[in-house]
Amino acid sequence: MKVDITLKVNGKLFQLSLPPSTTLLEALRDHLGFTGVKEGCGKGECGACTVLIDGKPINSCLMLAPQAEGKEVITIEGLSENGPTPLQKAFVEEGAVQCGYCTPGMILSLTALLNQNPSPSEEEIKEAISGNLCRCTGYLKIIQAVKRTTSGQ
Repeated sequence: MKVDITLKVNGKLFQLSLPPSTTLLEALRDHLGFTGVKEGCGKGECGACTVLIDGKPINSCLMLAPQAEGKEVITIEGLSENGPTPLQKAFVEEGAVQCGYCTPGMILSLTALLNQNPSPSEEEIKEAISGNLCRCTGYLKIIQAVKRTTSGQ
């Protein structure tokens, strides 16, 4: 059995016919080609699959694709349509990107934070990325990238 759904991803509408148990992660990566959405743990613990749903960071591995119908889904590809954002530039400048696997989820979680609070404290930054695991950077450079973005350097 399949269900017909319409997803609005990065401002564009997509018609899909999928089994109702298809996760949003699977729909985005496997059916729509948004490979910036990564599968890490598949349990909502690593944040590699983070997307923005109506502006809020969500683990797409925990959401069924039909649940996203009628909502605005933003992937890392949607942030970069007009070139890198200031946060993305700061990640590069601060060396906050190493293997890159966690980077899309980190960027999206932090974008949601900065949209809510353009001048977050270090504690607020840490809280915003608490659902995103990184094994390479040690988080310090990620925090520095956010501070660079908010200071306008």
